[in-house]
Amino acid sequence: MESKALEPLWSCKVMADPTDPAPTCDVDGTCYCPLTGTIDTLSGKYAMQLISIVGAHESMRFAEIEDHLPTASTTTISARLAEFREVGLIERTQYDEIPPRVEYELTDEGRELRTRLEPLLEWAERTDARDAGSDGRTQEDGRA
Repeated sequence: MESKALEPLWSCKVMADPTDPAPTCDVDGTCYCPLTGTIDTLSGKYAMQLISIVGAHESMRFAEIEDHLPTASTTTISARLAEFREVGLIERTQYDEIPPRVEYELTDEGRELRTRLEPLLEWAERTDARDAGSDGRTQEDGRA
């Protein structure tokens, strides 16, 4: 199976304005435009959760993925899986059986992405736990 390469997600040429002579960079010269495609891909509803869920298993059937995301619609899950296949993060294997069986698993790129998402997820868990223990007031004046 041939999928689109991740190059469009990482290429400044794709993200840069063609009328602009050079991509916009931060003060220190770091070019953040390669993140644009990645953020677009990962900002889809349930995107990061799907990468984490599928990555936590060797392979998964669609119904198993749905069980892990009970609030997600079938349409949303299908759309994210199709997007991930298109950019080469997930591989879909269809078996010639009756009844039909389809399984999803992360590609090498998908596994690398999952590994890189883990620190972000750990940070989010710490932040959520800290915020859950707070009543929303500041320490200085006791007001929100």
